[in-house]
Amino acid sequence: MGNAAATFEIRERADVRSVAAARTASIPWYVWCLAAATAADLFGGYWDISWHISIGRDTFWTPAHMMIYLAGVLAGIASGYAILSTTFGSSQEAKDTSISVWGFRGPLGCFMAAWGGFAMLTSAPFDNWWHNAYGLDVKIVSLPHSMLGSGELMIELGAMLLVCAHLNRASGAYQRKLDWLLLSIGGVAVAGSAMFILESTPMEFMHNSEFYRAVAMAFPVTLIAISAVSRNRWPATTMAAIYTGLFLAGLWIFPLFPAAPKLGPVYQNITHMVPLWFPVLVIAPAFALDLLRAWIGENWGGWKSALAAGCVFIAAFVAAQWPFADFLISPAARNPIFGANYFGFFDPAVLLYNPYHFVLDPTPAAFAKGIAIALVMSIMFCSLGMALGNWMRTVRR
Repeated sequence: MGNAAATFEIRERADVRSVAAARTASIPWYVWCLAAATAADLFGGYWDISWHISIGRDTFWTPAHMMIYLAGVLAGIASGYAILSTTFGSSQEAKDTSISVWGFRGPLGCFMAAWGGFAMLTSAPFDNWWHNAYGLDVKIVSLPHSMLGSGELMIELGAMLLVCAHLNRASGAYQRKLDWLLLSIGGVAVAGSAMFILESTPMEFMHNSEFYRAVAMAFPVTLIAISAVSRNRWPATTMAAIYTGLFLAGLWIFPLFPAAPKLGPVYQNITHMVPLWFPVLVIAPAFALDLLRAWIGENWGGWKSALAAGCVFIAAFVAAQWPFADFLISPAARNPIFGANYFGFFDPAVLLYNPYHFVLDPTPAAFAKGIAIALVMSIMFCSLGMALGNWMRTVRR
């Protein structure tokens, strides 16, 4: 009888541990909500740029704008809940894994995302005034857009840090779930970086040093920083693949929806939404970085690693993108698969100029100087990515 009671008690304790493990393996809803904010921001940003080049800026209250600012609202909801529930709640564990700001307690990532959401929503009326004062359609990098972009960056970084804090304290199945969520957010961040340098990366710039400088500044930080935290074998490749998949989806899906310009002059006969161009082949240097990191091993993170990573990134990217640029500029890419036949309504391409030729540096010496600068920038941003990633590995609050 005593043995039976002991066996029952052992089984009961095992069941309790199983339930506790199941709860541990469940990612909190506010973490998902903050991750959803980064996705909404990316989709809204892509949609907004497509709206501008297909229709024009007809009003502030476009669905694309609302999707962008939904990201700020979602970030505010997720961060506000985490901060207030930690500050006024009774969970000692939550308080122990939080920081204090102005008497409030919460995860570091949530404080950053809350600031980012506030900056995004504050930029909205400023952006509307800017367009009314300086024109209905302006460049991507304007003052209010920069303010919006800083808020978006803080939300992305806050989401990453929130997931990192959970990931660095986790183990087992919960850790693997968080790892995939971190890589997903990283893929969204890589896609966001691609949109920010959009004006420097059209197909006609792909044999110009400016193109490679822009890429060297945009991608290495995120790819390397998250790779330093992730337990995945191919973290940089995974993030680059997510970016590539998202941009290909936009390229192939957006033209399925009708659209017509509402501003002039109209140089292109637009009848459907114009997508952004084919994604750059950043997956090639991402794969090379994963191989390099596996080869270097524990010594990853010093100046020698940054030097090697910067050189590998530029070399692999040039080797992949340079010949692919020749293909994109050719008639074979002027179809819905590769999208080299899409232009904004305001672009006099084919009518007043030939878009299917490369905009080159003035001289070979200028190109060589530009590529050298791109290499230096690649090394610098790889070093920054390693420093950021090593710090992110220590974040537990």
